[in-house]
Amino acid sequence: MPARYVAIITDGNGRWAEQRGVPVIEGHSAGADVVKERLRDAAEFGIEELTVYSFSTENWSRPAAEVEGLMGMFGERIDRETPELDEEGVRMRFVGRREGISPELIERMDRAEKTTADNSRITLFVAFNYGGRAEIVDAARGFEGTTEEEFQARLYAPEMHEPDLLIRTSGEMRISNYLLWQCAYSEFVFRDELWPDFTRAAFREALDTYEERERRFGAR
Repeated sequence: MPARYVAIITDGNGRWAEQRGVPVIEGHSAGADVVKERLRDAAEFGIEELTVYSFSTENWSRPAAEVEGLMGMFGERIDRETPELDEEGVRMRFVGRREGISPELIERMDRAEKTTADNSRITLFVAFNYGGRAEIVDAARGFEGTTEEEFQARLYAPEMHEPDLLIRTSGEMRISNYLLWQCAYSEFVFRDELWPDFTRAAFREALDTYEERERRFGAR
């Protein structure tokens, strides 16, 4: 069965920039371009939800200049690309903690969500200032229910489906605190390409690899 819900760890922007001798922010910019290209591919492939790891709670420990550049680029991209994505039927959702993010950037994120709220072609979940453990801790704070369904309702995006497939680029084979609750039964595909080099063909190959597998969810 084709994957309908896909999550990606977009890893390798920094190494891509280092290999080319350019500033790391250029690697992040190239990676952002590829996110938009693969989002369009995902819509054509029939994927209903695409979740990308944009900035983790651990990324604050990176050099201050890199973090500042990322924040600036992120805000500029939201302003520039939201109208375009809205026209293409993309619904945008940002998942993660809001603490530490500037009010101006939060306002841009909220505006993008509101602008695209009624779109239904594909949902783009952007994990920003996100950590899987942080999400579970935040959901558990004050939780008084008894079921998984009640707990899930307290996650950052309760409407998010569990990913059928998690893809990670750059040759690393770990999930790096990403969607720990949601990926309990996801299939994993690890690719060697650095994220800015992740092409439409590579995306199609990853989806084909998934389709060759038999998902049992603990059954025989």
